[in-house]
Amino acid sequence: MIDDSLRGRRNLITGANRDDHHVRHVTPDHDFTGEFHDLHMVADSDPCPRCGQPLQVAAAIEVGHIFKLGRRYAEAMGARVLDRDGKEVTLVMGSYGIGVERILSAAVEQHHDEQGMKLPRSIAPFQVVLTPTNLNETPIREAAEQLYAELKASSLEVLYDDRDERAGVKFMDADLVGIPLRVTVGRKTGEGVVEITERSTGQRTDAKISQTVEWLKSRYR
Repeated sequence: MIDDSLRGRRNLITGANRDDHHVRHVTPDHDFTGEFHDLHMVADSDPCPRCGQPLQVAAAIEVGHIFKLGRRYAEAMGARVLDRDGKEVTLVMGSYGIGVERILSAAVEQHHDEQGMKLPRSIAPFQVVLTPTNLNETPIREAAEQLYAELKASSLEVLYDDRDERAGVKFMDADLVGIPLRVTVGRKTGEGVVEITERSTGQRTDAKISQTVEWLKSRYR
């Protein structure tokens, strides 16, 4: 095919089907022949060839594929069906695939900030990260371990960050991983209160330890 813009043009330069090689002084319909078509590269606001309305160019994310495989594999496997006339015919196969890694990449591209990922609850590896600020303080450690047991018993997927790290490090790692909800067991433990942070919005809520499990479960109903 030849682009319409090349009609009547002479002494052009074209590729030579070899890397870093070109052919000079080429004239369409003299040195080669073909059908002329409008092969214009579409740009934003170009008119639609059907309705005339301006086109909008936008970025998209490919998370799946559809391939026509033809009859190659069907013939190899002897895969046949009866058509409408009762005649045995070989299948025309297609492949419909979705990429697990692509789903994660697409989610992260759409849900993130400077601190890291904001994973949707449907694909997050954990629903909750439980973060005690200082395990060396007995009240905090005991409250965190009790709450961890209750969360596991309630079938919530919880990650218990029991590392010997500063609270700030734990908070940064939790934001980086993108777990939807963080429960912080810290200085308000003596009042029977923990802090719950929603990763997607950054909203913080104080909750009674005794009511924390039900509060979290309500977010996943």
